[in-house]
Amino acid sequence: MTEKIIILSDGRARAPAIPAALEPATGELRDRLARPLHDLRISITDRCNFRCVYCMPKEVFDKDYQYLPHASLLTFEEITRLARQFVAHGVEKIRLTGGEPLLRKNIEKLIGMLAELRTVHGKPLDLTLTTNGSLLARKAQALKDAGLNRVTVSLDAMDDAVFRAMNDVDFAVADVLHGIDAAHAVGLGPIKVNMVVKAGSNEQEILPMARYFKGTPHILRFIEYMDVGASNGWNMRDVIPSAEIVRRIGAEMPLLPADPNYTGETAARWRYADGGGEIGVISSVTQAFCKDCTRARLSTEGKLYTCLFASRGHDLRALLREGRSDAELSAAIGAVWQGRTDRYSELRTTNTEGLSRAGERKVEMSYIGG
Repeated sequence: MTEKIIILSDGRARAPAIPAALEPATGELRDRLARPLHDLRISITDRCNFRCVYCMPKEVFDKDYQYLPHASLLTFEEITRLARQFVAHGVEKIRLTGGEPLLRKNIEKLIGMLAELRTVHGKPLDLTLTTNGSLLARKAQALKDAGLNRVTVSLDAMDDAVFRAMNDVDFAVADVLHGIDAAHAVGLGPIKVNMVVKAGSNEQEILPMARYFKGTPHILRFIEYMDVGASNGWNMRDVIPSAEIVRRIGAEMPLLPADPNYTGETAARWRYADGGGEIGVISSVTQAFCKDCTRARLSTEGKLYTCLFASRGHDLRALLREGRSDAELSAAIGAVWQGRTDRYSELRTTNTEGLSRAGERKVEMSYIGG
């Protein structure tokens, strides 16, 4: 272990400029490619109790790894204040991520604060959370009571040995399934179950996962192994294309394409021909969906990222802590989004190796969520 990768603490992010004219938010913000701002993903901790090989490999995130000090994290009040500005610009969905968000103490308080926000149309937010499921059974009722709508649970295999190898902390499949059952029982649904597929690691689990969740109220989604950050040793040879995943499942359990639920949905939907539910495939490597991306990401320490594969962020915490007004915060956020041109996945699709060599080191997913 010769290097500690702390992407968000390296000083590259700068506070965004505040426009001279503080134009009020209209809820109709667009970037340079005419994409609206609809989704905000907020990472509330950089810590996780798993060491998944595709996200926080133990070789990098070992027992000596230096996590962010608590004072560097946004407070719940700061998160809510920023979220309010994003909602005024058109955000209707907020997803809490990590690390593992359920490790953040008193997360129910934050959920309650965010649940009080209303969209520009006066409706409650779609308030969701992504978790590895390890703490879900004991927290499900409190999360629902606080105002959380739904959860997405990560599960990369049905075979216990394969899953334990993937999470690298010897956590059992049965315990994740128990968390899913608990979340379903209290009404945190529909539950989505995310499986990251990595060639040579868990691709043999595609069909067992599909068989298990077929006919349940849960929606299984397969995610192509992505080149996020600098620590997971990504290689294109490790990617199982989503088209191949659909082919394998469809050969045993026939599938039909389904329409997206909304513009900008990350997963392409497929339904079972016999009415046994649906699956989704997220194909950011082989079938880039940048043209419809409506997502902004707020890091654990208050950096705004306009792409999952970004190498630089915009330091909103600096504006908060130097006492800027809501009008100034709103204008700064608006200016960042209006200048957005990100389309990393589209560029990578045509020039994967060249882009990887020429680009700057990307931010770690564990700081900005998936």
